[in-house]
Amino acid sequence: MANDDVVFVDGVRTPFGRAGEKGMYWQTRADDLAVKALTGLLERNPNLPLDRIDDVAIAATSQTGDQGLTLGRTVGMLAGLPVTVPGYAIDRMCAGAMTAVAAVGGGVAFGAYDVAIAGGVEHMGRHPMGQDADPNPRFVAEKLVSMDALNMGKTAERIHDRFPQLTKERSDRYALRSQQKYAAALAAGNIQPDLIPVATQSAAGWGLATADEAPRPETTMEGLAGLKTPFREHGRVTAGNASGLNDGATMSIIASASAAKELGLSTKMRMVSFAFAGVEPDIMGIGPIPSTEKALRKAGLSIDDIGLFELNEAFAVQILSFTDHFGIDDDDARINPWGGAIAIGHPLASSGVRLMVQLARQFEQRPDVRYGVTAMCVGLGQGGTVVWENPHHKRYGKGN
Repeated sequence: MANDDVVFVDGVRTPFGRAGEKGMYWQTRADDLAVKALTGLLERNPNLPLDRIDDVAIAATSQTGDQGLTLGRTVGMLAGLPVTVPGYAIDRMCAGAMTAVAAVGGGVAFGAYDVAIAGGVEHMGRHPMGQDADPNPRFVAEKLVSMDALNMGKTAERIHDRFPQLTKERSDRYALRSQQKYAAALAAGNIQPDLIPVATQSAAGWGLATADEAPRPETTMEGLAGLKTPFREHGRVTAGNASGLNDGATMSIIASASAAKELGLSTKMRMVSFAFAGVEPDIMGIGPIPSTEKALRKAGLSIDDIGLFELNEAFAVQILSFTDHFGIDDDDARINPWGGAIAIGHPLASSGVRLMVQLARQFEQRPDVRYGVTAMCVGLGQGGTVVWENPHHKRYGKGN
């Protein structure tokens, strides 16, 4: 049966670690992070018969080594799914997990799937972005892409160039708020319920990762102002107003509304629409603007209908370009109310589902909000957006 509602049943993630030898996941395999996230997701959804999962889509930006070998299939097998459950790997750089959700969501809407798994993993410590990549020389020779497009920090500097009103001071202030909002959400217990602990190993012995490693709650405006600008002399992009290099994994269950009801699964969000769009690669950060306009148009909604936004904070200036375009104040309470990637981290292909996990949790607390958006920029000049409806909205009574 086609055209069934597509619902977000549940989603989880590992704590996000700092990439590199000092990070908590340095001696943890990428595929093991994904397996841990998937097994944790399945354990908290015991009503889901494993043989009812129709497909597994897992994203990674650098698909090599322990982050390669058709992740959807191998991670599914390692997590104990029946051999009858297929799987595949997917890549849209930073929007990998978001694309996985959109892909299986489309399959559900078409009637090809009842239930599917969608997620992402990125171990930037083991597999730095762009490592071993070999861009076709035509990109530069024929001026199809500026060399700056291959360096995400330089693309963020170009957004500052294009929109002079997006000052470093505004970016720093936004970054400070992200740290503060995340710290408040953590203190309120809003983050921890969706984290799956991961066993870790280091020279000091075995440990257990139970919290994100990247947040800096001690951040101040004075401290941000004094940071180096590594992408340009006297630039505006710093380690403080950008997301870091991180390791982590996310997983979600996407299903038809009828299958969720049949199996007694939760319905945390309903997918309304999704869209991806392309922009000039050397200012890739503006990508969520056209993708959001496109998704809203397909949904028959306007920006004023959106009560909550979960935007991936690759760079503060990238978020500010989005909010300025739509006439939204820098400190609008609808934008990333629990902080974002500047505080939490951004393990590339996994981040899309992290946005959805937070929005779903916020929907439970906000029956006054009917629609929310998850959106993100994508390397090489793209943007991705998914519009969601809150099943707990007051028009539905107590929700599902």
